[in-house]
Amino acid sequence: MWAARDMSIWWWAFGYFATYVPYSALTKALSDGAMPGMSTRVDGFVLLPATGIACLVGSMTFLLATGWWQTASRVKVLGQSFPRPTRWSALSGLCASAIMVTTTLAYTFEGTSIVLMMLLMRGIVLGLAPVVDLISRRPVRARAWVALGLSFAALVVAFRARGSLTLSAPALLCLALYGSAYFVRLRVMSRAAKTEDGGDNRRFFVEEQLVSAPAVLTILCLWALSGTGPQGVSLRQGFGDFLLGPMGAAAFLAGLCSQGTGIFGSLVLLDKRENTFCIPVNRASSVLAGVAASGLLAALLPRMRLPATGELFGAALMIGALVVLALPSRSRA
Repeated sequence: MWAARDMSIWWWAFGYFATYVPYSALTKALSDGAMPGMSTRVDGFVLLPATGIACLVGSMTFLLATGWWQTASRVKVLGQSFPRPTRWSALSGLCASAIMVTTTLAYTFEGTSIVLMMLLMRGIVLGLAPVVDLISRRPVRARAWVALGLSFAALVVAFRARGSLTLSAPALLCLALYGSAYFVRLRVMSRAAKTEDGGDNRRFFVEEQLVSAPAVLTILCLWALSGTGPQGVSLRQGFGDFLLGPMGAAAFLAGLCSQGTGIFGSLVLLDKRENTFCIPVNRASSVLAGVAASGLLAALLPRMRLPATGELFGAALMIGALVVLALPSRSRA
């Protein structure tokens, strides 16, 4: 039988899926100009300010509503105690902020589908899982290897169905930054968290949240104030006319859902089990969400197309990976 803590990863995975569907669908519809009333596509940098503000609001609301903020490490300033991150949770939080930004941008490149970018990002992180476990000296169970293999098979099937993996230089840079941030974050989690003590994992999560969303918004504000060129102009537009316009509310909602994926995704990764177990759970949930989002967009918006057959078959293999991981075990996880 599963213990309650052994089952929690599946609840977090469901939350990840449930928030990823509207997040990726709204981001793609806005960036492609496919929302009702839109005549042109929206640059990804224009979307980032609304996303950053929403992430901060969503993060702080979650910590206050759950009361989890009280578990963070403390520092005294003028006799008052305030929550603070440690150096490791702060580093992980900065990596999480980079992941937030690059994930949002990944869905905004013209001519690139949600599922393609999602599969590429998932493939990068799946490849990192056993590497980080090896470096961290965490044993990997047989079922985790099977699930990892099924997950990679899903990526191969989807890639072959597309026939071409030609990507623009900005898209490749986005993927490189995304993978680098994930490697550092997973390494830090394996070193400073993912323990048998659920309290330690929750404290790390809270401290990471104290850094990630504020860091995103701070970076965007500084970039908008000092940046030149098209990116700086787009960010200033995002903080101004776009944010207050008719599509600003949709972008803010996408940002709230983005923060939901950050919260639930982090809780999946912080499960005490090895990365080669947790990451396929995390990645499969998001790939299934991407397929669901693409189908939802195709059903609601005439300009959007259904996922290719190969992408759907890849999603089926991801479901197989989840089934393998979910099989009950007599051994303690």
